[in-house]
Amino acid sequence: MASRGKIETSKLKQNLEEQLDRLMQQLQDLDECRDELDADEYEETKKETLEQLSEFNDSLKKIMSGNMTLVDELSGMQLAIQAAISQAFKTPEVIRMFAKKQPGQLRTRLAEMDRDLMVGKLGRDLYTQQKVEILTALRKLGEKLTADDEAFLSTNAGAALSQFERAASDLGSGDKVFALASFEVEKSKQ
Repeated sequence: MASRGKIETSKLKQNLEEQLDRLMQQLQDLDECRDELDADEYEETKKETLEQLSEFNDSLKKIMSGNMTLVDELSGMQLAIQAAISQAFKTPEVIRMFAKKQPGQLRTRLAEMDRDLMVGKLGRDLYTQQKVEILTALRKLGEKLTADDEAFLSTNAGAALSQFERAASDLGSGDKVFALASFEVEKSKQ
């Protein structure tokens, strides 16, 4: 009898994680297929996906207000959703790596971008936007940034990322922000 509700709670968390992953994958796929779609189709599909994220966020708020055992786990998901909705992060891949607390993958992505910039495969504007997103995510993950990276952030970070920084701080403990990561690790072990 002591385990009553644990299975249901676990299943709810799994379902929510799968829904979040699906929506993040949908944003990433849309971003990757942008050239294959006309501008109106791309914008409409992106708008629909962001509306789904907004509805998902509203559902999380309702769950969090009624079930205190899920608050810590859902706060990490909510932060990732808020970042996507506010478009502080425009790169779904970065949002996903941040939500899953994957600093190694973020650093690998940064190195790939540096290489792509040097060979002309990536434009300067897109490089700057994504580098700012990755460095912000790394900072929030507690990773130490070089002086050059800090200077780059200071020079290039916009208002949306500043809002994200404040929202992340307002949530309180880092455990709340990254609760989703532990579930993703467990999920990947299965």
